[in-house]
Amino acid sequence: MKFEEWEPIYKLILEDMHFDRIYDENSARMLSKILETKSRKKPPDAIEIEFLQKAINGKDVLVCGKAPCLGDDIKKIDFKKYVVIAADGATSVLMNNGITPDIIVTDLDGNMDDEAKANELGAIMVVHAHGDNIDALGEELPRLKRVIGTTQSKPLNNVYNFGGFTDGDRCVFIAKEMGAKSITLIGFDFKDTNVTPLKKKKLVWAERLIDMINL
Repeated sequence: MKFEEWEPIYKLILEDMHFDRIYDENSARMLSKILETKSRKKPPDAIEIEFLQKAINGKDVLVCGKAPCLGDDIKKIDFKKYVVIAADGATSVLMNNGITPDIIVTDLDGNMDDEAKANELGAIMVVHAHGDNIDALGEELPRLKRVIGTTQSKPLNNVYNFGGFTDGDRCVFIAKEMGAKSITLIGFDFKDTNVTPLKKKKLVWAERLIDMINL
């Protein structure tokens, strides 16, 4: 999704959630600087978008959300058939069941030890910058490899915006943008009542955004 298409949606989200865009932009700039440093390592810890495209393009993708139903959902799936994308906290459930995701889409508020372990085992890290995780970027990024950066605000040279707001729907937007053959969802419960009012609003947006993809 081009930013010109995403920005009107983003403005609606900001208004509804009472978020200030400036904090998202500050976080994106910080992520960009960290990625510049990581890209100078040999081998580089920051990777190009082509690696993500190669992993997804033309393939059947399984997007794993972090709703409580994920534990039951994974028992019904043949994971060998899919490229597995985990939404942040879903990583821990997968790893605890012996499944290493191929890609983790994270804003760094899940169990980062589990995510770092999956990263060591080969998972690509799509790290998202937003106004609430500036500290986490500085704390967690140094130990991660194979990192691609994203933002929900205006993209930068090395920080992309594929669309999406929550980790779960951002997984879907990424899979779509990278040319997935098909996208299957597990571990999603948009009607979960055991969540905070803020989380409930995020779930409303997640469902609305995923509906835009027309899976």
